[in-house]
Amino acid sequence: MLKGFAVFRSATLSAGLMLPAAIFSACSTRLMAQAPAAAPTASARQLGTVTAVAGNSLTLKTDAGQQVVVSVPDGARILQLAPGSTDLKTAQTIALKDIEAGDRVLVSGKAGDAAGSFAAARVILMKSSDIAQKHETEQADWQKRGTGGIVSAVDPGTGTLTVTVGAKKVAVTTSPKTQFRRYAGDSVKFEDAKPGTLAQIQPGDQVRVLGTKSDDGSSIPAEVVVSGSFKNLAGLIATIDAAKGTLTLKDLTTKKTVTVMITPNSNVRTLPPQAAAMFAARAKGGGAGAPGGGSSQPAGQADGSGGGRPGGPGRSAGGDLSQLVSRLPNKTIADLKVGDAVMIVASQPDPSSATVTAVTLLSGVEPILAATPSGGPAMTLSPWNLGGEGAPEGGGGGH
Repeated sequence: MLKGFAVFRSATLSAGLMLPAAIFSACSTRLMAQAPAAAPTASARQLGTVTAVAGNSLTLKTDAGQQVVVSVPDGARILQLAPGSTDLKTAQTIALKDIEAGDRVLVSGKAGDAAGSFAAARVILMKSSDIAQKHETEQADWQKRGTGGIVSAVDPGTGTLTVTVGAKKVAVTTSPKTQFRRYAGDSVKFEDAKPGTLAQIQPGDQVRVLGTKSDDGSSIPAEVVVSGSFKNLAGLIATIDAAKGTLTLKDLTTKKTVTVMITPNSNVRTLPPQAAAMFAARAKGGGAGAPGGGSSQPAGQADGSGGGRPGGPGRSAGGDLSQLVSRLPNKTIADLKVGDAVMIVASQPDPSSATVTAVTLLSGVEPILAATPSGGPAMTLSPWNLGGEGAPEGGGGGH
């Protein structure tokens, strides 16, 4: 039952989220290399988000989670860089008063005398408003040109991925210009994704690809590939230990008992009975009240025309379920009980361990499991928190 559940919860992947957490990280070495010889070395820097500005100092929350007070003397250079740019020649000189809470900064200088203090020689700034605008633009681009599916084959020689998108096989061609991002551990926030490589992608992985499809939809030259490996579980909850934040179930596919950890980043949702009955009808092949039931297109996938309207023609049960789940209120392990039927998307940092970490757990799915006795992948859910705050399908409980 539910053999090989593919997992897509979010249709909208925002590459702009790389900006808050990764654009400086990826570009800081290049930016530092452009500095005059007298500038501080790249090792003496702080990267983070401004939380307060007072007088000649900034308070930062660094990407490492620390709070640092940065003093900015009158002679320090303050440069504003457009999101996505790595060339300091394009930067504008601004004043300290132009920096606001929420802005992203890369500060070079030296540690101060007091703990948690830093003396700036140069501040490179990206305005939060500019980041938000770029985020919105790139989000729309992913909505229009993004494609997702399950990797069925990888050809390292040609750099081609064969990706299953619904019932179709799509050839995703990569090049030296293709950007790769990879999820790891228990986080599926896009800002936590690390730079990746083609070699990391394996059959069975899930990918989101940004690129313009060929006219017949059979191939995509990839500009960005975001990949991850997730386990798909379905079954009845056997035990619950709320104090430890764990539960166990016997997976219907492998017949093995699995321990599932529920963390603050886990999305725990309950499907309303009426919705469960509708999706179960679709899983059986469609019927009255189940528009789009004949499609096997993965969740989060627009139809071939590039559309993405929930419930419209060309959408699958999985696609609509994906959108519905992202809008359901988040629950906790205390809301679950022994005997509940659940579908779980999980990460497994240690492949040898019998314990996994839940990314998305959906209860209330008894009718759906009962409707798929053949074990076919009736629908797909996405664990990927790929959108930004307020994104239509990506603003789940992982934030």
